[in-house]
Amino acid sequence: MTSANATPLWQPDADRIARAQITRFQTWAAEHHGAPSEGGYAALHRWSVDELDTFWKAVTEWFDVRFSTPPTRVLGSRAMPGAEWFPGATLNYAEHALRAAATRAGEPALLAVDETHEPRPVTWSELRSQVGSLAAELRALGVRPGDRVSGYLPNIPQAVVALLATAAVGGVWTSCAPDFGARSVLDRFQQVEPVVLFTVDGYRYGGKEHDRRETVAELRRELPTLRAVVHIPLLGTDAPEGALEWSALTSADVEPVFEQVPFDHPLWVLYSSGTTGLPKAIVQSQGGILIEHLKQLGLHCDLGPGDRFFWYTSTGWMMWNFLVSGLLTGTTIVLYDGSPGHPDTGAQWRVAERTGATLFGTSAAYVMACRKAGVHPARDYDLGRVQCVATTGSPLPPDGFGWLHDEVRDDLWIASVSGGTDVCSCFAGAVPTLPVYIGELQAPGLGTDLQSWDPAGKPLTDEVGELVVTNPMPSMPIRFWNDPDGSRYHDSYFDMYPDVWRHGDWITLTSRGSVVIHGRSDSTLNRQGVRMGSADIYEAVERLPEIKESLVIGIEQSDGGYWMPLFVHLVPGAVLDDALLTRIKQTIRDQLSPRHVPDEIIEVPGIPHTLTGKRIEVPVKRLLQGTPLEKAVNPGSIDNLDLLHFYEDLARKRG
Repeated sequence: MTSANATPLWQPDADRIARAQITRFQTWAAEHHGAPSEGGYAALHRWSVDELDTFWKAVTEWFDVRFSTPPTRVLGSRAMPGAEWFPGATLNYAEHALRAAATRAGEPALLAVDETHEPRPVTWSELRSQVGSLAAELRALGVRPGDRVSGYLPNIPQAVVALLATAAVGGVWTSCAPDFGARSVLDRFQQVEPVVLFTVDGYRYGGKEHDRRETVAELRRELPTLRAVVHIPLLGTDAPEGALEWSALTSADVEPVFEQVPFDHPLWVLYSSGTTGLPKAIVQSQGGILIEHLKQLGLHCDLGPGDRFFWYTSTGWMMWNFLVSGLLTGTTIVLYDGSPGHPDTGAQWRVAERTGATLFGTSAAYVMACRKAGVHPARDYDLGRVQCVATTGSPLPPDGFGWLHDEVRDDLWIASVSGGTDVCSCFAGAVPTLPVYIGELQAPGLGTDLQSWDPAGKPLTDEVGELVVTNPMPSMPIRFWNDPDGSRYHDSYFDMYPDVWRHGDWITLTSRGSVVIHGRSDSTLNRQGVRMGSADIYEAVERLPEIKESLVIGIEQSDGGYWMPLFVHLVPGAVLDDALLTRIKQTIRDQLSPRHVPDEIIEVPGIPHTLTGKRIEVPVKRLLQGTPLEKAVNPGSIDNLDLLHFYEDLARKRG
């Protein structure tokens, strides 16, 4: 796990520390706002949470946030939920996202890449002009501030243009990826009642074309609030009857008009995975996202005008929204629309090479898949411009850190980050001026009072506890959609510790200030009082070359017992024989704890995930406890529903 005197895997050199924007920010904030000039990041972080108002005021000044009406103060109410940020202020997110067009008109704002891996640039002036044209057309269609605009779109430039045009008019953006089926999309969009739908005719993935015209027709039938549907012919088909053509709405060379909206005006709606019910429709604000993302991308990710920012994502995941916000820092963002592993597992590294990515963002699962497949990124691709490889989606196992260090570059900044759709940001992760220790996130983010608490609300150091945040963050939801009394919002984060955000992850805050994530606390494995996160088991078991992926569940039995099966999905050709069973058990016993050796090891045809690629533990646990499938899980939220029948049958057999 973690050792207090381990040697760092990577340490930034003096030149890198001096160049980092966070270093320059600290010097400036010390001069202008009383921040500590000594003590490095730890001192800056302490100040940022102790002097929350001053810190966020400093962020808005450092990044030159343009308030068309100035705020009366930084924080009206500090209550959670319900913090009131920059009351009285007005601004526009899209205006800030397009600012670089004034000085860098002919340079690329976007690099669009598909499975041919050939980047196609969209310049800052082209992006600004298309947003201006589309914003004018949306206004002509009657879209007013607060109206919802939806996208059923892959990760393509048109999606970015549609989001920014929606924000420019003060509309509320919401999107799903086109690999979501109609039911999944309707579970999300029907909640928010969009007035416009942007849609493709299909998409390309894994070398194949996937026609979505029937799904689009169903969405049109089932969304009665739609006033307009906009057709983007990705596969080259004609617009269906009654739909508008994308090209006709974006061809005028019009300066964008940016509606100046209150700081807490909704910017977009994101959705929780919705594995056990309707997805939560999470509303975040224009101002809150603007300043949180400027801090996260500008200070923590150290992005600026010379950078190229790539993150493998789809429009159905918060990381897409986070990627688009790279524009706020003047960075060129890379949009990859395609399979992460087509035509081979090294695909994402090839995209990084072709686009000159400086920050390469991916999932921990992809890193581990590359390791298993014997990919050699540095040998096979020119990754000379990559400064940082960042991972999220699940904790990056120690072997993943080692592999990136050995196979990409020994002088590589590895940023394992952890946050949530709920804040569309990171609680902990990248800090360009700190060392990287294997298996650890570098530190909590600025302005984020991240703590690990025991059940009584006592802070812990070097011990596993609940991830809590004890002060408000600007990007916390302003509300959930269709939650008039706020009860669903309150129950999601504030039911365990009053007035303190509990996220539902197990973490350790180490005495050196780093963070270790152990997995979800609601699927904790509690054997004889010893609690362990599922991520710890996955990390150990999936080192074995025969195991493609695993899923561990702990179930309290009615007789007071505890059943803990481990489900394993094997690589092709592997066999779950006695020798492998023994090695799995021995691995867990030696590396974790004898108490967490599973009661049974069961081979499965596959591990079910949410549509954004996270293993689903709680719904499987419910199935194994005898809950009927339709009550245990929302079918539209799962990538392969057939896999769940295996667990359903197993529950039946066990009685």
